[in-house]
Amino acid sequence: MTDVVELIRQVAIFKDLDEGELARVAEVCRTQEFVSGEYIFREGEHGNRLYLIVEGDVRISRNIPGSGEEALAILKPGALFGEMAVFDRSERSTDAISNGGTKCLTIARSDFELLLDFNRELAYKVLWSCVRLLSSRLRSTNDSLRSFLAMSMF
Repeated sequence: MTDVVELIRQVAIFKDLDEGELARVAEVCRTQEFVSGEYIFREGEHGNRLYLIVEGDVRISRNIPGSGEEALAILKPGALFGEMAVFDRSERSTDAISNGGTKCLTIARSDFELLLDFNRELAYKVLWSCVRLLSSRLRSTNDSLRSFLAMSMF
């Protein structure tokens, strides 16, 4: 359990939690392993869990009609992924594929929601961390779009 607490302590949405709160999150984590090339999830599937990479890499990609797979990112140990569909109860927006064999900690949406429902202080900290994370991602996307538009004007 100590190893799990140390891993989740490094995740942006859990960084404000104290020892007891981290232990409560660790209690709902499960380990899942994937062989190289195995789909962790596919675009369009219902998102019911989030993932934290413990070992190995995960390729995030989309299938582009007429072109094939387009790799969007290679995630390394310590990366959290799959959280968007858990938060907004939507379908997966990309594929996630084990790249060379992967071990992940997972948290099911139902467990995550119960954790937040019964631990208000923990929920407050996690949700504010999510707001900061999403704001940062949006700011980065805006900057990239601004750069792209500036380059396309020439």
